[in-house]
Amino acid sequence: MKKNFRNTLILFSFGILVVAIPTALIALGVLNAYTAQIFTLAGINAIMALSVNIICGITGQLSLGQAGFMAIGGYATILLCQNAHLPLALAIIFAAIITAFFGFLIGFPTLRLEGDYLAIVTLAFGEIIRVVLVNLKQWTGGPNGIQFNTIMVFNSAVAFAAITGTLVLLVALVQNFIRSSYGRAILAVREDEIAAGSSGISVFRYKMAGFVIASFVAGVGGALYVCLIGFIKPDQAGFTKSIDYLIFVVLGGMGSTTGSVLASYVLTYLQEFLRFLQNYRLLFYPVVLIVVMIFRPQGLLGTKEVSFVRAWEKAVAFVRKKEKARAK
Repeated sequence: MKKNFRNTLILFSFGILVVAIPTALIALGVLNAYTAQIFTLAGINAIMALSVNIICGITGQLSLGQAGFMAIGGYATILLCQNAHLPLALAIIFAAIITAFFGFLIGFPTLRLEGDYLAIVTLAFGEIIRVVLVNLKQWTGGPNGIQFNTIMVFNSAVAFAAITGTLVLLVALVQNFIRSSYGRAILAVREDEIAAGSSGISVFRYKMAGFVIASFVAGVGGALYVCLIGFIKPDQAGFTKSIDYLIFVVLGGMGSTTGSVLASYVLTYLQEFLRFLQNYRLLFYPVVLIVVMIFRPQGLLGTKEVSFVRAWEKAVAFVRKKEKARAK
């Protein structure tokens, strides 16, 4: 009990530092608005990569429709704020719940499929969502999209704190979920469905649980995206966006939460760093991915996780060792 409390305290302290220090630097002007925008957008990408990793890396199902759920979360946030007049924070939560409900509706008939068939069906559902959003002009603004101004659009420090804080919270929740009995059951289904089923695990139910949770996280990502950018259009539900988020997960390591987050930040910054190459960066970027896939096919971290608790324990042990050496 005491050890769990200490671990929670270490993780909470790390989360505070990750959010508080950059936020202070942005507020003081040490980090300019452009740099802050890059890191904040990377946080959005990391949330979406976390969503894809839940369904692809942890649950073991290949989904190509996560961008569609992101769009649902974004549009739902705008409609809840403008039409239902809900406070922004409450609208984001309800938008994520609505997205999770759509995930349940879509997942119920599709999760009985496997592999390429599931990927094709989820890709089709993503395109259906995009087409529906294009045609619901009264609610979505049609193909031109809809604007939505919040404090995050005008205040970089608030945007970074809100989005990065949400990311840290989601990572902590997902990590704890994976360690729970439900998470272990989902991992068992991922490894071997037949063996899991023969052990009494309801394969379909746990697949559905992973799919709904991934949809919820994607809804949060979409809600925060419109709060940051102040604009969304149906193209946000396009399959190319889903492929981008899948690339983050593949590069970071399928099944590695921290690997997906790390890859999201690296690739988001890399895209901006290579902007001076103009259109040629579209060639350099895939080359980097190809090289990584050739020499590190399992991704940056594979299935491993970065443990801040272990890092802290090693740092403390190193300091104590140095102190003992000096005492001698």
